[in-house]
Amino acid sequence: MSLRDILKNTLNEQELKMLPGRFDVIGDIAVISVPSKLGEHKHEIARALISEQGGVKAVVNKISKLSGEHRVASFELLAGSSTRTIHREFGFAYEVDLQKVFFNSRLSFERHRITSMVQNGEKVIIPFCGVGPFAVPVAAKGAHVVALEKNTAACSLLQKNASMNRVMQNLSVICADAMDIPSILKCQFHRAVIPTPYGMDQFLDIVAEVIRPEGMIHFYTFKKQNQIEGLTGDYEKRGLKVLNCRRCGNVAPGVSRWVFDMIKMV
Repeated sequence: MSLRDILKNTLNEQELKMLPGRFDVIGDIAVISVPSKLGEHKHEIARALISEQGGVKAVVNKISKLSGEHRVASFELLAGSSTRTIHREFGFAYEVDLQKVFFNSRLSFERHRITSMVQNGEKVIIPFCGVGPFAVPVAAKGAHVVALEKNTAACSLLQKNASMNRVMQNLSVICADAMDIPSILKCQFHRAVIPTPYGMDQFLDIVAEVIRPEGMIHFYTFKKQNQIEGLTGDYEKRGLKVLNCRRCGNVAPGVSRWVFDMIKMV
């Protein structure tokens, strides 16, 4: 059900047109972005969401975009008592605090898709790992995962999530900047999963340094459709054979998140 459907008896037609068409649910928290012109209705909107959406116990209003070195947005709690929740997907549970860490519930299919490719015994590196939605299921497949994250709050929650999902033995958490990967990690990995933040494509080359020849790289980037063909050619010139490229959702007008599945050839 869309946000507009939920609020059709709360707002008038003109007000409904101002609303975004969708909202996210992370654990038992609904995440919405109320336009400033509808600010006087924000608590009504929150109450309607809780009433209509079973399982939703809190509503937060996103009042800023991702910012700062930890890529965390600002939220206003409209209903409920906390921005902390347990999010569940594909049999795994993740403790999340939206005020302290970044979490994207829209990538659940991607996390499941990547996990399905992983083989027991692989060495896998995951920078920008957050609270572990890529790292935990990959570790559960029997891979040996090194997860890097410079947000200390996210590292702490990742440790909890590794324990809660019983993958501690396969998961090493390093609280560090991905820029430091070549200096702190001397081993070579079979696979990398790189959920790159917006505008940080330079990390592809940095992470590729620690991937063994014939190793796999799953690289996420934000681009317009007309940039994709050129990117594919550029990656192949850098010794990365593109096996697959797919869109993983829109993030802005004309801009989408894309994933490239690649083999490191040299």
